[in-house]
Amino acid sequence: MRTNLNALTTVRNLGILAHVDAGKTTVTERILYATGTTHRRGEVHDGTTVTDFDSQEHDRGITIFAAAVSCAWDGHRINLIDTPGHVDFADEVERALRVLDGAVAVFDAVAGVEPQSESVWRQADRYGVPRIAFVNKLDRAGADLDTAVESIRDRLHPAPLVVQLPIGSEDGFTGVVDLLRMRALTWADGEETAQEGPVPKALREEALRRRRLLEEAVAERHPAALEEFCDQETLSASTLASALRDLTHSGDGVVVLCGSAYRNRGVEPLLDAVVAYLPSPLDVPAVRGTYDGTEQQRAADPHAPFAALAFKVHATATGRLTYLRVYSGTIGKGDTVMDAGTRRSERVGRILRVQADRHAQLDRALAGDIVAVVGLKSARAGSTLCAPDAPLVLEPPSVADPVVSVAVEARRSVDTDRLATALARLAEEDPSLVVRTDPETGQTVLSGMGELHLEVAVEKVRRDHGLEVTVGRPSVSYRETVARGVSGLVYRHVKQDGGAGQFAHVVLDVEPLETGVDAGGGFEFRSTVVGGRVPQEYVRAVEAGCRDALAEGPLGGHPVTGLRVTLTDGATHVKDSSDTAFRTAGRFGLREALRASAMTLLEPVVEVTVTVPEDAVGTVLGDLAARRGRVSGSVTRAGSAVVTATVPLAELFGYATRLRSRTQGRGTFTARPTGYAPAPTSVTPVR
Repeated sequence: MRTNLNALTTVRNLGILAHVDAGKTTVTERILYATGTTHRRGEVHDGTTVTDFDSQEHDRGITIFAAAVSCAWDGHRINLIDTPGHVDFADEVERALRVLDGAVAVFDAVAGVEPQSESVWRQADRYGVPRIAFVNKLDRAGADLDTAVESIRDRLHPAPLVVQLPIGSEDGFTGVVDLLRMRALTWADGEETAQEGPVPKALREEALRRRRLLEEAVAERHPAALEEFCDQETLSASTLASALRDLTHSGDGVVVLCGSAYRNRGVEPLLDAVVAYLPSPLDVPAVRGTYDGTEQQRAADPHAPFAALAFKVHATATGRLTYLRVYSGTIGKGDTVMDAGTRRSERVGRILRVQADRHAQLDRALAGDIVAVVGLKSARAGSTLCAPDAPLVLEPPSVADPVVSVAVEARRSVDTDRLATALARLAEEDPSLVVRTDPETGQTVLSGMGELHLEVAVEKVRRDHGLEVTVGRPSVSYRETVARGVSGLVYRHVKQDGGAGQFAHVVLDVEPLETGVDAGGGFEFRSTVVGGRVPQEYVRAVEAGCRDALAEGPLGGHPVTGLRVTLTDGATHVKDSSDTAFRTAGRFGLREALRASAMTLLEPVVEVTVTVPEDAVGTVLGDLAARRGRVSGSVTRAGSAVVTATVPLAELFGYATRLRSRTQGRGTFTARPTGYAPAPTSVTPVR
């Protein structure tokens, strides 16, 4: 047992996180090359990368699907997940972060913290994932490590602990100074590994100054380091390394490294930092789960009862792959496990060590492993698999509500059933895709996280299933909220149709929930009934009925959000009152209250960051204003203007093409959801 636990200390489960085009996939490719996993360097622009193996990723030049790979460095096994950077695929990032122990956040040395960098950082915050930062592309014109670090401090609010100093700048960037060991690491053109040497004389004074700043920053946050610093007025390299590891694990500091992944400079020190500072499965808290209302913990122990979380499902030509993070116990080929959510038994056919689209067979997987298994028929992303005699349900990754929808239909009527099967498989692989039938039109509606998300999904149906489909114009998901509520609305539900009747009497107050509108979410229910006029079990039934009523609002049948409902009074009947009666009263009572309230239509809004040449700013501002955008900032960076604005999502369809045409192809933009805002009365949503 001790041998197995010791082996876990050499495992690192980490993800690569960043904004689109910051260089995540290139960093991953260079890691695979440096560790000897691949023997040629894959390039995104050539379509030769290991992790971007899907044909759409090659065509679009971006990461769409989270890809897992495994490699070895300095006696450690690194399970690596390259995540998407585009906001439309944020749910892929969410599912990956749920099962990772650590992460490398990649930042562009010119742009610093970009909108999606901030979004994925907040996602990692929610799951408490320790991170180190890698400032990439230091060889670009306008690259500046200090500016990038300052943006990390200002926008993400961690304490950046910079452990390297660049040697040279822009085209002249040749290496880094390691501030812990006070040595220079340089990469000559055409050389695969770093040459170690003394710190260049021209940088010695600056390196000493920065080493001092690093020591002071660490001592300020780490008690043991502070004690040594006070005694000796300096910190040894070993003390610094130990303190940096502790601060990384606790989240009190973020180690910052730098380099240029494309030119293969800085990758080996990054791997050393992954091993030195990011946690092993034994360093993270025991996973928590529940079963039948009882909370349980499972430590990362191969001898404990088996428990794993499925975080990705992928259908291939050779079978259905279910990606697992094993939290405790051991799973072997041919074992029977239980899906704790459905309480169904599943048999594991094969266990695979994943190398993106290539696999190596394993006999077993232990606690701390990330593997794929073949043979599971019903497990979905978010399912807990466990030993049948030790059931446990782990918290699944959260799934965001879709915001954009399109109508999809087969061009040939004979393909309708095949299209339904293909869409069902899509939704099975990607829980952020929702397929439904519109009750008014009978159309099949596909909903997702953005225009690109739906484009990719539809193209996947075309390519993988050979179907010709017709796609309608995208539409956004609106919400309704209460602008002015009502008080004392009385609703009596009385039904007598032979036998036991139904009776429920409720009095409801409805008011806006102050924090609900901007967030696009929020429902609060409370009861102020006294004297037992409505028993507690019926109060819960009224709440359930109110939640049922939120599905369709009075303005246009959109979901209702941002309101508080208070049950102030009610009455019961000795024989005819029941949970069903009070649930019905809650549902119809709230519907009546909403019709009597002043309601407001909400539309999804996004924060748009547009980067354009300075001479095109006026044109871009005018176009944003025409799209009902509200400009919140504009800065000049490296000869380009960066404009930030809040724009209704419905106004952004086709914006990429319009922006390119107005800037001669030189403009780019990114968008991230910020919530919901009241829609003008002139907006009529398409249903």
